[in-house]
Amino acid sequence: MTAMQQKGAEGFLHRYEGLRERLPGVRLPWVAALRDVAAVAFRASGLPTRRIEAWRYTDLRAVGEAGFDEALTSLEDGQDLPAMRGSARAVFLDGRFRADLSDLDGVGYAVGSLATELRKLEGRVGALARPEEQPLAALNTMLFEDGLVVTVPAGVEGGVLDLLSVASPTERPSAFHPRHLVRLEPGSSLTLIETATGPEDGRYLHNPVFEIEVGEGATLNHARLQQEGPRAFQLSTVYARVAAGGTYDNFTLNAGGQLVRNEIHTALVGPGGACHMNGAQLLGPGQHADTTTFLDHAAPDCASRQTYKTVLSSKSRGVFQGKILVRRPAQRTDGYQMNQTLFLSPDAEIDSKPQLEIYADDVKCSHGATVGELDAEQLFYLRARGIPGERARAMLVEAFLTEAVEGVSDPVARGALEAAVTGWWSRQMKDAA
Repeated sequence: MTAMQQKGAEGFLHRYEGLRERLPGVRLPWVAALRDVAAVAFRASGLPTRRIEAWRYTDLRAVGEAGFDEALTSLEDGQDLPAMRGSARAVFLDGRFRADLSDLDGVGYAVGSLATELRKLEGRVGALARPEEQPLAALNTMLFEDGLVVTVPAGVEGGVLDLLSVASPTERPSAFHPRHLVRLEPGSSLTLIETATGPEDGRYLHNPVFEIEVGEGATLNHARLQQEGPRAFQLSTVYARVAAGGTYDNFTLNAGGQLVRNEIHTALVGPGGACHMNGAQLLGPGQHADTTTFLDHAAPDCASRQTYKTVLSSKSRGVFQGKILVRRPAQRTDGYQMNQTLFLSPDAEIDSKPQLEIYADDVKCSHGATVGELDAEQLFYLRARGIPGERARAMLVEAFLTEAVEGVSDPVARGALEAAVTGWWSRQMKDAA
């Protein structure tokens, strides 16, 4: 660990000691024990460094140097929130639930604030996260103040829920670590559209952890739109556990932030389960985005699909690390993994590492990676038909990205992602001009 990363880790630990008696659940022995164990793990590991194989391509020195302080909770007048996409919306400002900005009336399932419901959540908080193995999960467990808690009862169709995380404008670096718990009971369904956004000049760290349980025959569509401010850091970790016949469909769009890491751990633990982990990374000047996935096939007759696309412009850097583990009992596994990258600049960089680890003998698994530029023949074809050069390039980029989004099954989530992709490309063209 570098001196700056050590200093940054010590700063988070000092903050934990200072806030310990004010954090939610301080009088609940199980919460205090959970936080203390995480603090011991984080003190031992510190912030991850590139010496760790899983962090080989992503350097957190900038996080250690930022000097993050306690998050402030102040929404400036005139700071607008995006329009609602679903029938319900939960808003978190600097990692804390804001009932006055949310709209949860009339939903047919339980949804609310973790800080309010914490005493009822013993055995659920920390059930899937692994702070002893994941330093950022340990950091989150030490310092979480709030989060979203969702429980969809058996057989209920939950519709669409917006989860909006907003960073407020502040003059000093801030950090927040929300802990979100989502449980779908057997035969239920929900579409969760998660949007993270912040001010243009904000210097902040958003370090969320999701613990997701998908029951037998249940379906969760999880669309994630990362649109943080250009000076922000987002380091997110998702843990999902899928029971027999259940489906977890995750699509993550990384289109903001200075440094972003999206880490997803999914376990298929019951026969006939399915997981789709797809996404796109759209990176402009100076941006760094890392998608790291781990898919654990632990039961037979399960299927998984992973397709991640990256568009790189100017001096940006993308990372994809994807591992599929097929355990011995997971016979008749059907797994697919692909990473595709489109370069718009010779100064951009991609690190791609798809992996398979298979212990079963009756499987159908494949993985691969492709890297390329815009097709010169396709550009010529469009230019020959009177389409201006920049518009022709835009059409090819949009086609590359649209193909990724088309796999999202929920129409509301797909529309939100398509709008975000279009908005990103429009900004790139405006900045280039």
